[in-house]
Amino acid sequence: MTRIRQIGFELVATAALLATLAGPVLAQNHAPNPYRTVDGVWGQLEEGRTWGSTSAVYMAPDGMNVWVGERCGANQGACMRQPDWDPIMLFSPNGELLRSFGAGMIVWPHGLHVDSEGNVWVADAAGAGDKGHQVHKFSPMGELLMSLGTAGVAGDGEDTFNQPSDMLVAPDGSIFVVDGHGSGNNNRVVKFDSSGDYIMQWGETGKENGEFRDPHALAMDSQGRVFVADRGNSRTQIFDQNGNHLMTWTQFGRPSGLYIDGNDVMYSADSESSNAGSMSNMGFSRGIRIGSVHDGLITAFIPDPQWRLGVRGTTAAEGVTADALGNVYGAEVGPRMLRKHVRVR
Repeated sequence: MTRIRQIGFELVATAALLATLAGPVLAQNHAPNPYRTVDGVWGQLEEGRTWGSTSAVYMAPDGMNVWVGERCGANQGACMRQPDWDPIMLFSPNGELLRSFGAGMIVWPHGLHVDSEGNVWVADAAGAGDKGHQVHKFSPMGELLMSLGTAGVAGDGEDTFNQPSDMLVAPDGSIFVVDGHGSGNNNRVVKFDSSGDYIMQWGETGKENGEFRDPHALAMDSQGRVFVADRGNSRTQIFDQNGNHLMTWTQFGRPSGLYIDGNDVMYSADSESSNAGSMSNMGFSRGIRIGSVHDGLITAFIPDPQWRLGVRGTTAAEGVTADALGNVYGAEVGPRMLRKHVRVR
């Protein structure tokens, strides 16, 4: 085969591949948007304090108030520079600050989960001195009830984490932690019993089913399936609670955050697709994709209000949750805000 013919063959093959992918990709980018984005920054902080980055957000059990982990006016390390600032805050549906806690206790609030009893779980995904690399359980009023991991120690053992990103609590009390922010860290899911005793783990660095690159968030549906936002591989992997791989989805984009509501509707926050710097998941737009976990079909898409062609870094929501009325909250790292999207149809 001559060089010209070879190039021609490659161009035809590439065009055929793009044509094959165009339909599915466009379907995920152009689903209807039945939401109105509230103008400006949502959520009233204490006087003299401005929003920093946030990726940690979760609904309170009442389905109306919303918990947020805010990074003390900036991003990584800021909460250690502002030891009197509470990073964990509860807001009303109108954005009124109801209460807060956690000053001086959390280095880098990254993931947040609220269990059925209203306890607030926080993943502290960085270390500073004798703090960080832990998962904390707080009462709704901010009393520390349990900590997993060894304070300030990064590791890959049964009692250590290396930048844990998120966690969830199953109906039976089992605790799942996704451990390893960044593709070069632990890249695993660790399971504990309700008392915090180690049970098992699964996952390693890679791109095959059951392997991860920067697993960034967790969610569980009504069937008890564990959904892992395998961000570095631009996919969502689904497992049973013993770590057996069930399926892999790519239609929800490059997920940074996941939330599954009581109707088994999944919200996937994609803050990194089509990154001009890393060329990650090109063709997918950034935003929040919404669809049922029963069939995996995308039924709605909230596009990133600030996305533009050629953008680098992270924009749009990294964390996501939804209230009982269907309103969606996006926790944004790059823009440094919590954004509310109101359901209008």
